[in-house]
Amino acid sequence: MAKSPAKPVKARLASRAVFYRRLMRNGQAAAALIAVSLAVGVIGYHALGGLAWIDAFQNAAMILSGMGPVDPLTSSGAKLFAGLYALYSGLALIATATIALAPIIHRLFHSFHLEDSPDAG
Repeated sequence: MAKSPAKPVKARLASRAVFYRRLMRNGQAAAALIAVSLAVGVIGYHALGGLAWIDAFQNAAMILSGMGPVDPLTSSGAKLFAGLYALYSGLALIATATIALAPIIHRLFHSFHLEDSPDAG
């Protein structure tokens, strides 16, 4: 039995208030991901790298932002952590950008699929 073609959805574009709430919620989720990632990096650099808290923060922030390490690490454990943290940070950057931009992209794609009619405006 053949399926009939899908009918276009007649949903309206979400109101600006709903859109702004989604932007806020996703912005908070992105900020939380950054905060947790930064905290893991700071603790790792402090515990494994033997760096002072401020130096650990600087290194973690630089790696998380894609700039690169600042202080040289001497122990194998610290170097292993730094490498894994750098790999994670690249993925975290992509995830954070995706989370932050999702409501904007969703609204844009949804606006392309609105039915053209005189009352759609």
